[in-house]
Amino acid sequence: MKVTVAKSAGFCFGVKRAVGMAYREAEKAAENGRSVYTLGPVIHNEYVVDDLASKGVRILDESLKIADTGEIPEDSAVVIVRSHGITEKMHRELKNRGWTIADATCPFVQKIHKIVSEKSRAGYPVVIIGSPEHPEVQGIRGWVHGPCAVVGCREDAKQLNLPREKEVCVVSQTTFNFNKFQELVEIIESLGYHVMVTNTICNATQERQGEAMELARQSDLMIVIGGRSSSNTQKLYEICRSECKDTYYIQTPDDLAAVCFHSDSCVGITAGASTPNTIIQEVSLRCQKN
Repeated sequence: MKVTVAKSAGFCFGVKRAVGMAYREAEKAAENGRSVYTLGPVIHNEYVVDDLASKGVRILDESLKIADTGEIPEDSAVVIVRSHGITEKMHRELKNRGWTIADATCPFVQKIHKIVSEKSRAGYPVVIIGSPEHPEVQGIRGWVHGPCAVVGCREDAKQLNLPREKEVCVVSQTTFNFNKFQELVEIIESLGYHVMVTNTICNATQERQGEAMELARQSDLMIVIGGRSSSNTQKLYEICRSECKDTYYIQTPDDLAAVCFHSDSCVGITAGASTPNTIIQEVSLRCQKN
């Protein structure tokens, strides 16, 4: 059996930076006694979230209360903003609470916040192409000061209803499918909107998706690793499934028990941006033993 792991599989720059920050803050907390929280799970990976919890890092919900107790953190708390970013309003609220903010917002996401804030203040309507329920998209929308629409599918694009006096500023969720992004932009243009498009899909995302597509074409069986709530992993699965019918979506090495291997198969492995290298390596080793 031949097993090939995509070079781009695993943590992207933004996720690696956020996770590293969380572990460093946990180490400091062990020394100075301050409590550390993340605003929502730091990444969409239960293994990492559980490991951080074992080191004392707890999660705050959207109401800024401790998720598992409903309590309000003490004044000396450190709150980590995850790579997805947050709304401008939430950023102000964190400052008003007096907590120490460790901002792990991905620089590429911060760039989008700046774009939509400046363009909307200048009077341009904004279209965000992405999943409406995704925290990154919700955060981006919270920096828009004016008309805004989130477009996640063809139906959303066709129903777009924004002012046409000025060009429409179009940006994208950093982990969105690049081909789907182009398709949705074309639909918006076909409706007669004049658009200024900024492709804000992260280069790492485009590289990961392109490599996954090519690997799936060359493989008899594809394995996509990532958390079930990970948007970028779901998109990787869709891409691989379109090229290789025998594609499996797993979260941990133990999930390989449900995979039907053949000794002469060419197996491809890719993983979402929130998947630790340790899990990818373990999956690869177990595949080679089948």
